[in-house]
Amino acid sequence: MKSRKPSIPYIIWMVIFTMIPIVMIGFTAFTDSQGNFSLEAFSKAFFYTDVFIHSLWIALLSTAICLLLAYPLAYLITRMKKSSQNTVIMLLMIPMWMNFLLRIYAWVTLLQDNGPIDLALSLLGIHGTYIGNSAAVVLGMVYEYLPFMVLPIYTVMSKIDYSLIEAAQDLGSNNLAVFGKVVAPLSVPGIISGVTMVFVPSASTFLVAQYLGGTDDIMIGDVIDKIFWTDQNTGSAISLILMVFIFVFLIIMNLFGDEEAIA
Repeated sequence: MKSRKPSIPYIIWMVIFTMIPIVMIGFTAFTDSQGNFSLEAFSKAFFYTDVFIHSLWIALLSTAICLLLAYPLAYLITRMKKSSQNTVIMLLMIPMWMNFLLRIYAWVTLLQDNGPIDLALSLLGIHGTYIGNSAAVVLGMVYEYLPFMVLPIYTVMSKIDYSLIEAAQDLGSNNLAVFGKVVAPLSVPGIISGVTMVFVPSASTFLVAQYLGGTDDIMIGDVIDKIFWTDQNTGSAISLILMVFIFVFLIIMNLFGDEEAIA
């Protein structure tokens, strides 16, 4: 029998930093300020239904755009020389070395009125407002989380056995058929991982909408961040509901993964 001792540190880590916080959130959500059992926090949480829906919509839209951009990019990277692949991946990762908030500030500077983008487009006769709206929020989300979509897709694509592609070509398949029948199906696990890694933080993120969005673009993460200062019970209830949504999403993605494995 193999020793289970190496897994003990991970179990301790999970208990302290995952299980205990979740239990605390659950306890706070189902109690009132005096510690008595109550569902009042959930009744207050449902006042933010519109914010929930808007947040999930923005998260889904951002995830879809990330996928549309990341998939062809990851495919092109796998077609490069190995040295070029490493360079491109490093260029994708360099912005992630910078603080999350600083990256948002950078986009505020770029998108603000009389900012670089506004001035450049004004020279072309294009005038508009590029900050304080949902489009700016989606742009910020895509910028922040695009690498999390590219990397898992690239990793899976780079491990595809090239002999399978050669076999398909030998059987008369053109490039489009090879991509549709070999590359695309075998890259599904990377897509599932990428979608999960982008959607989960997108649905719960905060600060992006605060700096790039308008008054109607508040995200549920911003609500939780704000309400926890005055009403921890309601904040915990909202957090618990969001966790349930994310948990259901993860189950659905795992089902897609299982179906692909069976196929």
